[in-house]
Amino acid sequence: MTLRNNAVAMLAFAAMFAAGCRQDMHDAPRYEAFEASTTFADGRASRNAPAGTVARGWLREDEALYTGKVNGLAVDEYPFAIGAAELARGQQRFNIYCTPCHGRLGDGNGMVVQRGLRQAASYHQDRLREEKLGYFYDVITNGFGAMQGYAEQIPVRDRWLIVAYVRTLQLSQHASLDDVPADRRGALDASPAAAQGTSTATPASAEAAAAKPAEKH
Repeated sequence: MTLRNNAVAMLAFAAMFAAGCRQDMHDAPRYEAFEASTTFADGRASRNAPAGTVARGWLREDEALYTGKVNGLAVDEYPFAIGAAELARGQQRFNIYCTPCHGRLGDGNGMVVQRGLRQAASYHQDRLREEKLGYFYDVITNGFGAMQGYAEQIPVRDRWLIVAYVRTLQLSQHASLDDVPADRRGALDASPAAAQGTSTATPASAEAAAAKPAEKH
């Protein structure tokens, strides 16, 4: 009887505790989003934001910067200056987010493609070489075809830096002598043997070069 009485007492206590704590706490006395209300004539509890207000951190006055477009047309200028430091940052971000599909050279032969997934676009095809900068920014932001958008992963400025690096890759694969500054062209002819594909390295230096880890670009 003692065990039975104890069990009954515990069940009664548990019931009292549950009843005392509930008090419909799951239905707090406040309006949920889009809930109906008799307070306002339109029957909605939610009110429209006052005209002209913008959520903190979401002001988008510079259309070109945030969308890559002006009046619906892709822009072909960067919204800020691009220098060596910016290109280095763009390369870093590109290597993180883009190389798995597009590859280090932007030829569409990234590691996931090599392992059987869908072929990614090559940046070196004529169509993409002729596209405006804003087009690439828009694709990074919103995605295109099988590619997802990266707006949540990549900040606005970094998206533009990736675009700048993509342009660099395109130029690197289609550059001509005329694209090299005149005061730097002499460096191209500094080693005729190298230009002809022959090696002037001694056996010792060649062995050391082979043992040296490849630099990452």
